[in-house]
Amino acid sequence: MKEIVDAIVSTEATSDDYAALPLPDSYRGVAVRKADTGMFDGLDSGVKDPRKSLHLMDTPVPELGPGEALVAVMASSVNYNTVWTSIFEPLPTFGFLERYGRTSELAKRHDLPYHIIGSDLAGVVLRTGPGVNSWRPGDEVVAHCLSVELESSDGHNDTMLDPEQRIWGFETNFGGLAEIALVKSNQLMPKPDHLSWEEAAAPGLVNSTAYRQLVSRNGAGMKQGDNVLIWGASGGLGSYATQFALAGGANPICVVSSDQKAEICRSMGAEAIIDRNAEGYRFWEDENTQDPKEWKRFGKRIRELTGGEDVDIVFEHPGRETFGASVFVTRKGGTIVTCASTSGYVHEYDNRYLWMSLKRIIGSHFANYREAWEANRLIAKGKIHPTLSKVYPLEETGQAAYDVHRNLHQGKVGVLCLAPEEGLGVRDHDKRARHIDAINRFRP
Repeated sequence: MKEIVDAIVSTEATSDDYAALPLPDSYRGVAVRKADTGMFDGLDSGVKDPRKSLHLMDTPVPELGPGEALVAVMASSVNYNTVWTSIFEPLPTFGFLERYGRTSELAKRHDLPYHIIGSDLAGVVLRTGPGVNSWRPGDEVVAHCLSVELESSDGHNDTMLDPEQRIWGFETNFGGLAEIALVKSNQLMPKPDHLSWEEAAAPGLVNSTAYRQLVSRNGAGMKQGDNVLIWGASGGLGSYATQFALAGGANPICVVSSDQKAEICRSMGAEAIIDRNAEGYRFWEDENTQDPKEWKRFGKRIRELTGGEDVDIVFEHPGRETFGASVFVTRKGGTIVTCASTSGYVHEYDNRYLWMSLKRIIGSHFANYREAWEANRLIAKGKIHPTLSKVYPLEETGQAAYDVHRNLHQGKVGVLCLAPEEGLGVRDHDKRARHIDAINRFRP
């Protein structure tokens, strides 16, 4: 592994040099173990501790198949699916691996008693399988997390509709929180050359998700002048939604939970900000009863910030805790677009405010290759910036996941894999200098 790292850090190795490097027999990766799936039984979600379930394992390098690539992972990051996997909710991921393993002889590689996780990476291509023509050993890349087979016609207008669509590193094995990762070649995209490895690894999943959810015609189709309510606007997902709204000429109404997070939104250029904790919004009277009076108070506050207008789009991902309020405050004919349920999967809302006001609820899940490519292109052009706040070594991935689980973080939490230190991998220093304040916005 040292030879691989030395070649990457030197920046002088050619494609032929990388192709000639011997692959190690094994590599280190962060995994959950099938034998541990019952370890948190009986505990509330909030007290389940990723530090106890995530293990740094030495594991064999997987066989390389057609249309695939092995990537030396310099850095990765933590997403909510990392947290869900680590606490075995809503169910253990080994069921995903078993079902995938039944689809083909090649897919059987993924059905193992351990699951190497992680749905982001920035690194260097080491090997490509048969049929890969667009990427070569030595290419510096990031990876998006959509894994598709595309043997069904269903996925050919939008690959997210492929019946065999999966999220790499969550529903497949050999993910990015590791020294080496196995990806399909159509997951690869050029690494933005003005970013370090850890910065380049941070946007992947959340940036692409926000792009599809908010900008794409498959999502809300945001336009100039739209009022966009963004829950968790300084978080790992919401921070990209806030940037897309501002870059696209929309008006983000940023909902945050502290003054510190409000300041981050202001630093991005947002003006309409609601600190839900400071203003005391409680949308549920108890575990089973929502409070419509709080919906109305929230809607009134939004109109104070927008000059009397309701929101055109709600960028939803908290789920159960906020969904009733989201449906209520959306304008007549507006759109609630949802991609997750971090506070609970069972959503409740008053349907009168949906059907009688002709509102739409759109489900959005990650992004197709084209959407991910466009989202990455905006990062590469310096139009959208990484929101990296803290970086851990691979050995402390459990702590990184714990931070995200307990909402102790801002933006994204990164993980160094093969990169020996932060700050490596920058190729265009002039471009970086032009955007350095935005790049470091989320750093303490």
